[in-house]
Amino acid sequence: MKNLKLILGPMRLPFVALAPVCALVGLATALFTKSNVNWLHAVLVFIGAITAHISVNVFNEYYDYKTGLDARTQKTPFSGGSGTLQAHPELAPATFSIALTAFTITSLIGLYFVYVWGWELIPLGVAGLFLLYAYTVWMAYHPLPCLIAPGLGFGTLMVLGAHFALTGEYSWVALVASFVPFFLVNDLLLLNQFPDVEADKTIGRRHYPILAGRRISGYIYIAFLLAAYVSIIVGVTLGLLPPFSLLGLLTMVLAVPVIRNVLNNAENVPALIPSLAQNVLINLLTPVLVAVGLFIH
Repeated sequence: MKNLKLILGPMRLPFVALAPVCALVGLATALFTKSNVNWLHAVLVFIGAITAHISVNVFNEYYDYKTGLDARTQKTPFSGGSGTLQAHPELAPATFSIALTAFTITSLIGLYFVYVWGWELIPLGVAGLFLLYAYTVWMAYHPLPCLIAPGLGFGTLMVLGAHFALTGEYSWVALVASFVPFFLVNDLLLLNQFPDVEADKTIGRRHYPILAGRRISGYIYIAFLLAAYVSIIVGVTLGLLPPFSLLGLLTMVLAVPVIRNVLNNAENVPALIPSLAQNVLINLLTPVLVAVGLFIH
């Protein structure tokens, strides 16, 4: 039982809330375009989203332990891993098995929806599974893939995948709605890389805070954050999202002080820690508010 409790650490369960939030946007677009869905399918969508997030978290924890990265990282509440494998290295094989198990569950759920709706889901599913494994072992070493892979996984692929799984078709509504988590989740990982610059350099990673510096990366962060809000406005202007989706703009109340802090303290990591917390709230609340707008249209 003690080992079972410890093995939950690499899953980083407090952060797994992001996956159902992104899947919720796909459910909202499905109901907006189709009015009803199969609720058993909806449950499977949420399970698949959660196991996908667990899989990428545990792969990340395992490989960061194997490279020695987590032992060198300046830990914050939002970066640096759980520390479980540093304290209990004997759990490494079990940790890898959990990553594979979660990956397999996600794959099986995807295959079920391929059986239900057809081959059109396969390219999206293959891309998603590739991201789950490749993010830590390959993409983190290349700046552009590292920058956009999180948003592709949680935004574009998860929202479109959830929508297709519930409706059997792709939709411009789902694509536009997916831009919100696309930009926000890219920003979530980008800002969380600021404390990790020195440690990540030691194992050859090349994300933008290393390649371009924290200050330039701060401008990228701000551009992506504004792009998330612009996506909502454009979606409503084009008539693809209902006016109530503008509820997502309410989190600008949180975004403004984060932008100010990033501009003033890009090189001062301790001063940025409160913004890392606010950034998590922005990532969770904004898609939920957009989904609420779709639900009550």
